[in-house]
Amino acid sequence: MYGVNDEFPQLSEIRYLNHAAVAPWPQRAVDAVTRFAQQNARTGARDYTDWLLIERRLRDRLARLLNAPSSADIALVKNTSQALSYVAFGLDWRAGDQIVISSEEFPSNRVVWEALRPLGVKVVQVDLHNGVPEISLLDACGPRTRLMSISAVQFASGLRLDLERLGQGCRDRGVLFCIDAIQHLGALPFDVQAYQCDFAMADGHKWMLGPEGLAVFYCRGELRERLTLHEYGWHMLEHAGDYQRQDWQPARSARRFECGSPNMLGATALEASLSLLEEVGMNEVAQALQARVQGLIDGLQQIAGVTLLSPVALDRRAGIVTFSLSGWDNQRLHKRLNSEQVVCAQRGGGIRLSPHFYTEERVIDETVRLLDQLASG
Repeated sequence: MYGVNDEFPQLSEIRYLNHAAVAPWPQRAVDAVTRFAQQNARTGARDYTDWLLIERRLRDRLARLLNAPSSADIALVKNTSQALSYVAFGLDWRAGDQIVISSEEFPSNRVVWEALRPLGVKVVQVDLHNGVPEISLLDACGPRTRLMSISAVQFASGLRLDLERLGQGCRDRGVLFCIDAIQHLGALPFDVQAYQCDFAMADGHKWMLGPEGLAVFYCRGELRERLTLHEYGWHMLEHAGDYQRQDWQPARSARRFECGSPNMLGATALEASLSLLEEVGMNEVAQALQARVQGLIDGLQQIAGVTLLSPVALDRRAGIVTFSLSGWDNQRLHKRLNSEQVVCAQRGGGIRLSPHFYTEERVIDETVRLLDQLASG
C-alpha cells in the first residue's frame, strides 16, 4: 500500500515487528536531522528562529493528532513518565484518596502512583480479564477515588480499552481521567475531547515513529493551574525570552510544564515523522495497520502449538499481537527469531509482534512461515 523503499529503505533486510518498543525513523526524519546537524555545524544558532517554527509546527501536529482544543494544551516533555509525574505530584492529595489503575500496567503507570503512598494515597489495581474491563474499572471507583489512570492499550497483551466509555464513566463519578496513550497514539485515531480525558501523554519513539527523549503531555486547560509545579526555569515563564524582567509567572499555556531549553533535535525528528502520519491520514494508518495485525492473527492461528495471548476482536486490539509456542521457551524463541532477522520483543508471557501501517506483507508472511517451521520441529 505504501512503498517501504520510499521512507524505510533500511528495513529491506530485516523483519521489523517491534514498534511497540522503539520504532525506526522514516527517511524524512533522518533527512531532517541531517540537515539540522549540518546547519548547526555551519552556522550554529544563527537561524534559531527557524528552529522555533519547527517546534511550533510540532505542537500543531500533536494538537491535531490528539484532537486537542488548542496547541496551547500541548506540552513537549522528556517522556511519558515525566508527564505522569507532573500529574501525580501536582494534584493536592489527601490521606485516604484512591487511584484506580489496571493490574497490567507498564511500570511507568504504576510506580508513579505507588510513590504517593507516604501521603496516604491508595492504589487500586483492577483485573481486566474478570468480566468487561470498563465495567470492572468503573466499579472499582468509590467515593474516595480521585483519579483513574489507564493505558489506552496494554503493553503486553495489546488489549485496547473503550476510552469513550471510561471517560464518560469518570465524568459521571467526578473522577479525573488520565490516559497513558503510548501504545495508541500514532497507531489509531485518538481524541481527547471524545474521551473527556483530563490528561494524556505518550512518548514519540513508538507508533509516532520519532526519537526517544521527546513526548507529548496534554492537560485540559482548566486543570493546568491546579497542578502544583515543582520544576522552574526560563522556558516555562509567561514572558519567556524577556530575560531582564524581574516579575514573573508561569505560562498560561501547557508550556508551564517545560522548565528549560527545548529539545530542538528531537523536535526536528518528530515533526518530520508526524508529517508522514498526517500525509497518510490516521484513518488510513489504522486501516493498514489492522490489515497487517489480521494477517498475523490469521497466520498464527493456523500453526499447531500457538496460543494467542492478545485479543482478536477488532475493537479490542491496536497494533500488538502476543503469542506463545508450545515446545519453545520464550527466551529461546525470542533469540531464535532475532537470529532470523525478526525484530520483536519478549513480553506478557510470550513473544510480542508489533507491525505498523507501512510493514510489507512479505514481512508478515515470512514471519508466519518461519514460526510454522519452528513449530514443526
